[in-house]
Amino acid sequence: MEFKHEYNSSGGRYTTAADGVVAYISYSRTSPRLIIIDHTEVPDVLRGKGIGQALAMHAVEEARSGGWKIIPLCPFFQSQLATHPDWRDVIA
Repeated sequence: MEFKHEYNSSGGRYTTAADGVVAYISYSRTSPRLIIIDHTEVPDVLRGKGIGQALAMHAVEEARSGGWKIIPLCPFFQSQLATHPDWRDVIA
């Protein structure tokens, strides 16, 4: 799965597309070392294909490689976190 990163000084989102339909996970940046994941959007046509989970995992990998922490406000991301205790290292 290919991911794109759209961002500005206050936040951004990671996107991916399947069958021409875009899904994303968005964040706000509170400091150079802290982001708030606030929303995950997977259109109905893409649900059940693991795309939301892949976006969440990509955000965790980006946090690890970038050396920042995540505040998880998005309910979907929180549900994924409950099943992935190995992500706790990047949670603020």
